Amino acid sequence: RFNETKDEFTINASVNDETPDSPILFQERRQLKRGILDVCVLAAIKNEDSYGYKIIKDLKPYIALSESTLYTILKRLEGAKMLTVRTLEHEGRLRKYYRITALGLKRVEEFKSEWSEVMSIYQFVVKEDK
Repeated sequence: RFNETKDEFTINASVNDETPDSPILFQERRQLKRGILDVCVLAAIKNEDSYGYKIIKDLKPYIALSESTLYTILKRLEGAKMLTVRTLEHEGRLRKYYRITALGLKRVEEFKSEWSEVMSIYQFVVKEDK
């Protein structure tokens, strides 16, 4: 949901919504959320390597992201070569650290350049509601 006064979105981050919508609408919504969430995760690791719990904590002011959703996204981004993973020991336990790649940085920049078009489309769609 977009808050025009704050120029920001509030996102329910569950990618596996159960909705009574038609299959086409469900698929559209799912793909839109997936694309936005992927970029959010990439942005969270853009400036420094990070691990799952920290990514969730860093995103918390903007989106509520469950561990299962995050790890699904991280696996998908790794497969798309938008991030790399390394495992290090931390306090006697193994922890996976995620690092954005050049391809991941490119995706964040593409998203930023596409955002004005997305907002124009949003403004067109909601103009009848005003």
